[in-house]
Amino acid sequence: MSAPTAPSSLRVPTVLGDVAITVAGSGPALLLWPSLLMTGSLWAAQADRFAATHTVIAVDPPGHGASDPLRSAFTFEQCAQVIEQILDHLEIDAAHVVGNSWGGMIGITFAATRPQRTRSCVLMNCTASPAGHRQRLEYGLLVRAARLRGGLKPPLTGSAVNAFLGPTSERTRPDVVAHVRAAALAVNIASARWAVTSVVPRRPDQRALLPTISAPVLVVAGREDRTFPVPEVQIVADGIPEARFVVIEDAAHLAALEVPDRVNELLDEHLAGVG
Repeated sequence: MSAPTAPSSLRVPTVLGDVAITVAGSGPALLLWPSLLMTGSLWAAQADRFAATHTVIAVDPPGHGASDPLRSAFTFEQCAQVIEQILDHLEIDAAHVVGNSWGGMIGITFAATRPQRTRSCVLMNCTASPAGHRQRLEYGLLVRAARLRGGLKPPLTGSAVNAFLGPTSERTRPDVVAHVRAAALAVNIASARWAVTSVVPRRPDQRALLPTISAPVLVVAGREDRTFPVPEVQIVADGIPEARFVVIEDAAHLAALEVPDRVNELLDEHLAGVG
């Protein structure tokens, strides 16, 4: 195996504008896509751990972080195209796709529609189901309030913490709470509202895609996840042939940030098993 490369920041032209990525390491590709309102920094602990053995690609998803702002809604197929265009730009044939929430949903789309480019998938804290009435209402109100206030400013940052973290992190992980608050404050709401609209009220029902996925899949749920409770995430695992399902007891919606050592352990086991 060649020596790992130092991290480099790149901008990749895609169907949803230029997307910012950070690339480090060498070896099989490991592409990391985060949740709504988060950037590639969600995966800092995973990037540090796996750059020794893999080409780690941490994505600032469309409309977030250093990526171009969004100016309209998008489809999940367009997000899958973004992954494909990133891999094409880096001249990579196939990748292990690791996604949290939004990233997990796009992992489903990508694995189902582009099996030849999917080494495996890790789908964390995500759903394949359309949004229910309550979730559509809550996120719609949050976005409207944020636009009126010019961003996710207090007390709206508390809503993000409540959606993403559970009692264990709120009580015992002040650094994680601070990360979520800072990420929420940094969001460009004029851009992110299009992502929220596309991923929450307009997200497609992907349950019919699950049985078509042929790549090895690990599905991870957080016991304390208020956004996608364990039974909803289990629907994803139950629908994919031979998928492995793991519940992390002391984590909520952002397990990679809340319990990075446990997530690294699960990724290690998964990657060792799929080659």
